[in-house]
Amino acid sequence: MLRDSHAFSGFSVDDIARATNFYGGTLGLEVSASGGLLTLYIAGGNNVLLYSKPNHVPATFTVLNFPVKSVDKAVETLGKLGVRFETYDLPGLKTDERGICRSEGGPVIAWFKDPAGNILSVLEAT
Repeated sequence: MLRDSHAFSGFSVDDIARATNFYGGTLGLEVSASGGLLTLYIAGGNNVLLYSKPNHVPATFTVLNFPVKSVDKAVETLGKLGVRFETYDLPGLKTDERGICRSEGGPVIAWFKDPAGNILSVLEAT
């Protein structure tokens, strides 16, 4: 029944205006806001819908991953735009001082948060 449906993902934020500035301005994505909703136009046609939720609680998992050629370059570029990368020093999850994880068996990846506290990542596409 849903095989041919053009599904899309979505998640909540606490402030559509701040989300618009972050995703459209800081990250440079094409966005449109209408009726209290924000659509992110992602390369490849996989749009993402953000909606305002008064009792928003940030996701505790990665809600959006951006494949990039070089995580090092993405961290440098986004860092200059004010994006702060998360650092982890947990069993099985360690990042360097810049927030980049280079664990064996996994992709090179770095996590950051949007203004609503949702977790996003840049990961090296091979």
